[in-house]
Parts: sequence; C-alpha cells; structure tokens
Amino acid sequence: MEDILDEELTTSPGKPSQNGWFMKLLAWREKHINEKTFVVMLALVIGVVSGLAAVLLKFLIATISLWVSKTVEVSHGNWAYLVFPVLGILLASLYVRYLVRDNISHGVTRVLYAIALKKSRLKKHNMYASVVASSITIGCGGSVGAEAPIVFTGASIGSNLGQLFRLSPQLLMMLVGCGAAAGIAGIFKAPIAGVLFTVEVLMLDLTAGSAVPLILASVAGATVAYAFTGYQVEFFFSQSEPFFTSRIPFVIMLGVFCGFVSLYFTKIADLMEGWFRHMKHPQLKFVVGAAMLSLLIFIFPPLYGEGYGAINTLLAGDVQSIFDNSLFYDQRANPYAALLFIGMIMLMKVVATTSTNGAGGVGGTFAPSLYVGCMAGFFFAYLFNTLGVVEGALSTKNFALMGMAGVMAGVMHAPLMAIFLTAEMTGGYQLFFPLLIVSAISYGTCRIFTPYSIYTKRLAKRGELLTHEKDHTVLTLLKMDSVIETDFIEVHPEMCLKEVVDVISRSRRNLFPVTDGDGKLLGVVQLDDIRNIMFRPDLYRRMYVNRFMSSPPAKIVVGTPMEQVMKIFDNTRAWNLPVVDEQGLYVGFVSKSKIFNSYRQVLKHYSYD
Repeated sequence: MEDILDEELTTSPGKPSQNGWFMKLLAWREKHINEKTFVVMLALVIGVVSGLAAVLLKFLIATISLWVSKTVEVSHGNWAYLVFPVLGILLASLYVRYLVRDNISHGVTRVLYAIALKKSRLKKHNMYASVVASSITIGCGGSVGAEAPIVFTGASIGSNLGQLFRLSPQLLMMLVGCGAAAGIAGIFKAPIAGVLFTVEVLMLDLTAGSAVPLILASVAGATVAYAFTGYQVEFFFSQSEPFFTSRIPFVIMLGVFCGFVSLYFTKIADLMEGWFRHMKHPQLKFVVGAAMLSLLIFIFPPLYGEGYGAINTLLAGDVQSIFDNSLFYDQRANPYAALLFIGMIMLMKVVATTSTNGAGGVGGTFAPSLYVGCMAGFFFAYLFNTLGVVEGALSTKNFALMGMAGVMAGVMHAPLMAIFLTAEMTGGYQLFFPLLIVSAISYGTCRIFTPYSIYTKRLAKRGELLTHEKDHTVLTLLKMDSVIETDFIEVHPEMCLKEVVDVISRSRRNLFPVTDGDGKLLGVVQLDDIRNIMFRPDLYRRMYVNRFMSSPPAKIVVGTPMEQVMKIFDNTRAWNLPVVDEQGLYVGFVSKSKIFNSYRQVLKHYSYD
C-alpha cells in the first residue's frame, strides 16, 4: 500500500443540501437548540449508526466466512484455504482501485491525519468503503482485523454528519471521536474501551464538555451490538484457576516479555510496510504479499483469518487443538513442539498481517495485536510449566488473557484501553489486578524504545501528530503558509546607500532581504545597522549593500514543522527570520509575534468545554 502521507488528496467536505427545507432546518436548529445540546443529540445518532455499521461488518465477515467454509471440501481444506485469502485480497484491491479510487488502508492513522491536518474532515465514501473492502478481505481469510476499518467508518460517519450541519472544526473533532468510540464499542461490545480508545489512541482530551457526547455515543454503539447479537462476550473465558499473589513476580516478567513482543510487532510492521511501499507496481505487491500469506497459512493454519478461533482455543487451555490441519499435527502431544509452534505463530502473525495489507487487502492491526498477545501469554506460562522451574503450574488460560492486554498496551500505547477492553470482551474482571500490572509494565517497556504507537509513528516522522500537550497540538495545527509575511521590500547587493534610503522611505519595515538576480536570499539589511550612516549624503554613492548587509541568524525552509520553527527561534533569540524554499530562493519572513498571535487564535478555536 502507498503511504498515507504521500498520496492523501484534498478532502472534499461535501456541501450540504441547498434546498429550502434544509436551510430552514438549520435556521430552526440554531434558533431553538443550543450547540451543546445539539452535539449531544448528534452523538447519540452517530453512536447508533456506527453501532449498526459494526454489526453489519461482523455479519458480512461471518457470512463470507461461512460461504468459504461450505465451498471447500474438508479433506482438501488445507489447500483450498490457501486460495481464498488471495482471492479476497484480489477482490478487495480491485474494489478499492476501480470503485473507491482512494487508498483506505491504515484507517486509524488516517483518522489521526484528518484530525491533525484536515480539520477532522473525512470523505463520504469512507462511511462504507472500509466495511465492504475489509469484510471481503477478512471473510476470505486475510490475516487482519476489522477494528481499524470500523474506527475509520465510525469516524467518517461522525465527520460527515458534522459537516452536514456546518459545525466548527473543534466540534467535528469531537464527533469524529464519538464515531470511533461507537465503532470500537460496537465491534467488541466494550463501551468503556471505546471511550478510552479516543483518549489514548486518537489522543482527544476528555473534558467536561466532551465526556458526555463520547460516553453517550459509545454506550449507544454497544447497545446496538447487544440488541442484534446478544449479551455474550466476544471471547469466552472462564477463570477455573484462581490467581494468587505469589504469581505477581511472574506477572511482572510477563509484562516485560509482552513489552518486547510489542516492540518486535511494531518494528517488523514498520519495516515490512516500508518494504511494500517501495514496490512501485501494484501487481508486484499483490504477487509478493499473496505468496507470503499463502505460504505462512500453509505452514501455520492458525494464521488464517482474524484468528479468533485460536484465541478461544488457548483461553480454554486447549493447546493440542492449535495443531489442527497443520503439518505438525502428529507432534501435538510434544510440549516442546507446542512451544516452537506457538512461538513461530506469535512471530509470524505480524508478517501475515502486513503481507495481507501490502498485497492490497484492507484490515487493521488491532485484532492481530490481541492474537499475538494471547499467544505470548500462553507461550510464557507454558514455557515455565514445561521447564518445571515453578512450584505449581502457571495458569496458561490466565496468562493468555493477561498477554492480550499486555501486547495491545505496548503496540497501541494505550494501557487503560487494553485493560478495560480485555476485561469487557472476555468477562475476565477477576483478573483486573494482574491486567493492570501487565499492561503498565508492557507499555513502559515498549515506550523506552519507541515513543510512538504503531498508528502514530508515520505522522510523528512528519511532525504532524496531535498529542495531549496543548503547546505541541497547537503548533502542529499551525501551518507555515499562515504565518509567512511577504510585505518586505527586497534590496540587491549592487544597490547604493541612496537607493536603500529610498526603499526605507517607502517601507513600513525595518528589515530588508538581500537577493540576487535569481531571487536567492544572500543576507539581510537591518535598519539599526545602517542608522548611523543613512543620514550622511557623502556616503550615498560610496556605500553599497554588499558592504553593510549581514547574514541572518538562521533560515527557515518552507514546510518546516512549526514546533521546529519555534526551537530555531529559541536557539537564535531572533524575532524575525527569513523563509526560503528548498533551492534557497527568498519567500518571506516569519516573526515570533505573528506566531504568538496565530497560536492564541488556534488555541481558542480548537478548545471546547
């Protein structure tokens, strides 16, 4: 897949209907319903619609999966299951390329990108395109998850509904968060995790003004899921083995282990995405990615699809069933073979996921991180039990559950969401305390080596990532074009002092860029530097610009992130700095006072409480 930041097109916000009835509706709303009340009403609508989208996505995936399972013969299933994932990727990629005509991969990153640089505006087709493409990909066996597509879908529903009613960017941002929260709540039946997702992953501040809409949307999304699919949890978990405080040292070790597994997952995903990105031809990406996925599924059948079946198997403590339909079935009773098999699955899942997306499929890394976490936790406990170094066996079921929270916390840098999501979708609230320990330690371990999550790394490299830090957020939203001033009169090296004095008489500035005939910036002339000679007529024809010009303390290249610009100002202690393009041609000046004024305006514009 092409990188999101290289191909993002200008978002068309979509103009609301100009029919008379709609304009009257807008006028009536503005007159009778205050803004905060209206936002709460929209949040409820967004929650319901996003919940329905989540239910539809799960239904489509289940329907396609059922059709695939009925189509193949059991005796030849292993071979047939190699073909269907490739077919699903092919159909999804053709749908995206020729019908959608837009890159819709990396859904969560695209939501972050829209919040940071698109004023939270997402395209209309994003309300359904990811649902169709990901259901085909996952239903046919692509080794990805449905959670990132439903986040993208829910966020797009919130954005477009807000655009329809012409809401401000700060309200659009909150409605995007409402849609994303409802999508997570609907797909996992986890309303608390939905709210925490927007806070930790999308990095939206949970203030008094935003808490009610976010919670309402998330609860609405979960309620819709409950209404259509019942109250059963996503993964069945029964704690048949109690947790003892004597196991806390092993829980701590598991947290460190999950942190390194998370780091591996993030690094390999980034490495392989870069590898696929450098392949210029879509056909080559498809062939390479599809071949890798088929080979991995052939060797390790549990990598087929989302892998929820394998998660339920390990949460039930059944290690032998993981060997079903594999080449190593005869070794299922060998504990060392089980360790090797599960360990390889744990390492290869990220390769299968990136191969699916790299080949043209559409899906996310949300479910794969849960999958890898379950494998990691089970592997950890099973290893200690096999080696016999622990007095009394560790509960593989309990550690598998803890591993799910640990790896998710590390991969997504969202420990609170990982804790509550794992508890909500499994009913494993009895293990809340060890979940806290594992998630916190895994997150801390991974954070030491990489400050960014798997979703934010792409944007962070470009300095376009919003965070909870107000200064960083506002500087990210500020763009160079909005603060460049161009009303400075240029002078040239061969101009004499008399000509410069004439320029000064026409200018409102005390700073003058010096450029050559091609427009390249050579230096600057400051009024203070020539004040002592500008009133001496005897020097008017004897002094030239090239004698009294000076070099600026620094030059700022167009496109430099605003946070870096402020660091340059701090280092140079300057109040005005020239701006040049990549060829060194003069563009204008940027002043610290102009940035401060714009900073205050943006901070006020994007604050909602």
